[in-house]
Amino acid sequence: MGTSAKVTPEFILYVADQRRARKFYTIVLAADPVLDVPGMTEFDLGGALLGLMPQSDMEDLLGGVVRSTGGQRCELYLRRTDADAVFARAEAAGARPLSPLTPRTWGEDVGYLLDPDDHVLAIARAA
Repeated sequence: MGTSAKVTPEFILYVADQRRARKFYTIVLAADPVLDVPGMTEFDLGGALLGLMPQSDMEDLLGGVVRSTGGQRCELYLRRTDADAVFARAEAAGARPLSPLTPRTWGEDVGYLLDPDDHVLAIARAA
């Protein structure tokens, strides 16, 4: 039997302004990035990475086949014991609230916001 390599999932959000997005997620996650170089900022989410890549870099990388204005959207779902504080930090950092932390049909309290690049940010209260 072969040895399986450890896989760390990474989710990348395409952003209009890497510096602004880095500042926003530093506040929301209350953590500094683990990587911050031109073209990519990464945050450790505890088993997965969140990457922030400038939209223009993504378009250049893929030769214009995918356009940042083409509606690629992602929901970042964060399950946190400090959900109320995270929601408040996100709002204070410039996120637009869509729905407050509310009991949902799947059994979790979840609030929704839009980050500065219009990605949906869901904050769930962890048990």
